[in-house]
Amino acid sequence: MIPIALDPKYARVAVAGNGPLALRRLRALRVAGADEALLFADAPIPELLAEAGLYRLPELPNDADLAHLHVLWIVDVTAQAAQDLAERARALRVLVNFEDTPAFCDFHSVAEVRRGDLLLTVSTNGAAPGLAGAIRRNLEGCFAQEWAGRVAEIAALREGWRAEGLGMPEAAKRINALVDERGWLACPKSK
Repeated sequence: MIPIALDPKYARVAVAGNGPLALRRLRALRVAGADEALLFADAPIPELLAEAGLYRLPELPNDADLAHLHVLWIVDVTAQAAQDLAERARALRVLVNFEDTPAFCDFHSVAEVRRGDLLLTVSTNGAAPGLAGAIRRNLEGCFAQEWAGRVAEIAALREGWRAEGLGMPEAAKRINALVDERGWLACPKSK
């Protein structure tokens, strides 16, 4: 697997599904900045309808719909519908994640911790999602909410240093010294 952080401004993403897992995935995409993520749902639960708003299409995607996508998560539909949808999407070069079915996953969703612009991710390549979740919970304790401010502080310092003409190697040294001086990476030991 190739780890990447995908900017949703440059990729058309969608969820195909009807239930609570589709709702969870759509919410996660929205938190990640995919405000225009589409929902294809032929029998959605009410909460999913409310979350999708204007970006809901009342059926599962056809080939023309799929041809406009880059990435598709498939959840909460019958196994046969999901398999058919995954096969058609792949034929159109759409990256597919058919949740909890590795044979139809071109990528795996990662366990994540978000603190402002800081994004920490954990993946087990789909082999042990529960373990990825346990590691994520540990990282949440090590990287609490104040990390959003820390990242913003370092970004502002870096911008000033760039304006002064400071090179990347020296900026990295200064950042490392500041992090060490403040003890930011002293994580409480886990059990």
